[in-house]
Amino acid sequence: MRPMPDPARAPRVAFVTLGCKVNQAESDTIAAALPDACVVRDAAEADVVVVNTCTVTGEADHKARKAVRHALGLPNAPTVIVTGCMAALDAGGTAALGDRVIAEPDKKRVLDRVVEIAGRADTGRAGRRSRTRVQLKVEDGCDAFCSYCIIPYARGVPRAVPLAEIVATSEELAAAGVAEVVLAGINIGRYSDGGARLPEVIEAVAATGIPRVRISSIEPGDVDTRFLEVAARTPAFCRHLHIPLQSGSDAVLARMERPYDTGRFADTVAAACNALPGVAISTDVIVGFPGETDAEHRETLSFVEHTGFSRLHVFRYSARAGTPAAAMADQVPPQVRAARSAELRALGERLMLQTAGAARGRTAELLVERVAPARPDGVRRVEGTTREYLRAVVVHATAAPGALVRVRLGEADATGMVSSVVESLG
Repeated sequence: MRPMPDPARAPRVAFVTLGCKVNQAESDTIAAALPDACVVRDAAEADVVVVNTCTVTGEADHKARKAVRHALGLPNAPTVIVTGCMAALDAGGTAALGDRVIAEPDKKRVLDRVVEIAGRADTGRAGRRSRTRVQLKVEDGCDAFCSYCIIPYARGVPRAVPLAEIVATSEELAAAGVAEVVLAGINIGRYSDGGARLPEVIEAVAATGIPRVRISSIEPGDVDTRFLEVAARTPAFCRHLHIPLQSGSDAVLARMERPYDTGRFADTVAAACNALPGVAISTDVIVGFPGETDAEHRETLSFVEHTGFSRLHVFRYSARAGTPAAAMADQVPPQVRAARSAELRALGERLMLQTAGAARGRTAELLVERVAPARPDGVRRVEGTTREYLRAVVVHATAAPGALVRVRLGEADATGMVSSVVESLG
C-alpha cells in the first residue's frame, strides 16, 4: 500500500455511493465523522476513495466493479476501500480487483480503515452534515426474499436502530439546523424496537423539532391504518410516499413472490390518498422480468397510468446469480427489455409533467438545496424540493441551502422543474 504523500496535511477522502438510500445514509454517516477538510467531492483529488457498493442485480455488480476500477485508475493512485453489499457477499473477489483495494464488509469499520491508512489520530474528528436533507438510517436487513433479490443474503434479517439512538441523532441534527430528515431502511416497515414501530419513529423524530420528516420507501403492506393515522396528524411529515410496485401484472407479481396483487396495491394507494390529501406517490417498476409477455407488459402500462404515480423509477430486469429468478426459464431478450423500459420511462415522464401541471397555482414549502447556475439575466435563483417532492426553482436574493421558502407554483419545463414565485405573507 502506498504511503500518504504529505503527512502534514489531512488525508483527502472521497465517497462513491451506488444503490439505495440506505447506502447513501451509511456513506453520509461515515463522511460526517471526518473533519470537513478531509472530505472532497472529486475522487481525482482523493488519497482514499470509499466505494459503497450495491449488489441487487447483475448490472449493479457490473457498475460496482467499474467504479472500483475507475478509482484505481485515477492519477493520485488512491487506496480504494470497498464496502457495501458486494463486499459483504464476495469479500475475496472484491479484494482481488486490485492491489490497492481493501474489502471491508463491515461499514462500521470503514472509518477505522481510513484512520489506519492516513496514520493520523485526528482523522476521526467529527465534521459537519448537510443542513438541507439528511438520510438517517433507522433499519437494516430484509426477510421478504423476493425471487429477484439477493439483499436478504447480503444484509441479513431486519434489524432496528434503537429508538433512543435515532432520537439522539435527530436532536443533534435539529440543533445543527437540518431542515429535513429522510428515514431510510432496507425494509423500513419492519422496524421494531421493543414496542416501537415505524409510526413511533416518525412521531419521535418530528418531536425533536426538525421541520420536515420523510421516509425513503415503504412496502405496500406496511401502509396500514396506524401508519396513515400518525402520518396524517404529524405536521412535519412530508406528503410524499414511495411505494414499490415492481409490476402491474398479477402473474408477474406472483413470479416475483411479491406479497400482494394489483387490487391490494390499488387499495393501499386509495387509503393513502384518503388519509393524506394531496399526497404524491412514486414507485419502482421492473420491466422484462423472466416470462413477462407483451400482454403482461401492457397490463403494467395500464395499471401505472391508471394509478397516476407522481414519478417512476424504471429498472430493466438484470439477473442476479444466486436468486430464483436468475434460474427461471423464458428470460426476456435484452432488446425487448430495453424497448419496454423506454416505453415505461416515457409514460413516467408524462405522469411527472401531469403531476407538476396539477400543482400549478398551489402554495408550497420549498426546501432550498442549491443556488441555480447563473443565467445571462444575472438574476439569482435557487432550486429545491417541496414536501410533495416536486422540484422547483424560484428567484430569491438571499435564500441559502437549508432555507424553507413559501412559494406559489407555476409552470413546469420539460424536465419537470417547476417555476415558482415567493408567496407573499401579507
